[in-house]
Amino acid sequence: MILGITGGTGCGKTTLLQCIAQAGGLILDCDEIYHQLLEQDDALLGAIAARFPGVVENGVLLRKKLGALVFSDPAALEDLNRITHSAVKREVLRQLEAKPTLAAIDAIALFEGGLAELCDVTVAVTAPLEARVARLMSRDGISEDYARSRIAAQHDSAWFQTRCGYVLENDTTVQAFQEKCLAFLRQLGIIGEGQTL
Repeated sequence: MILGITGGTGCGKTTLLQCIAQAGGLILDCDEIYHQLLEQDDALLGAIAARFPGVVENGVLLRKKLGALVFSDPAALEDLNRITHSAVKREVLRQLEAKPTLAAIDAIALFEGGLAELCDVTVAVTAPLEARVARLMSRDGISEDYARSRIAAQHDSAWFQTRCGYVLENDTTVQAFQEKCLAFLRQLGIIGEGQTL
């Protein structure tokens, strides 16, 4: 079974992913895959450099320079996403060639990147805005304003909820949300009744 897990930053996707990993699942973190590809995939860097001259120097992506270009220009951001999504999807497909019995694709762009079509089940992890702001500030050591701007730059919870087959609302303690995740995995038959990880 392949689960597609999505939702905004600070919602608690990591808790669900940890439960799946403990159940023996392969975790495909698309952010991590993208950063690995930037270091290893010359074709990806070449495509970014061709579209955005000056953002790659000595084989290294100048992220802030690229960010300054794309975040003020929706068409440029769309071009970057097209380049990166296809590279990430290729790598996800390569890793799924091993046919794992259980895998989770963690991607904020699960639908835009064409990854949802690879999944048997899609799950949105959502959380109240104020809880997300507090988590981001604590986790990333950032200001409240910056946390709010990062959240505002993403789709809202309703966008994810309307597209996914399941929704897990993280509006409680870490331990209680973990129990909710385990109950969800039991519901899908991934772990047995009464089984804990």
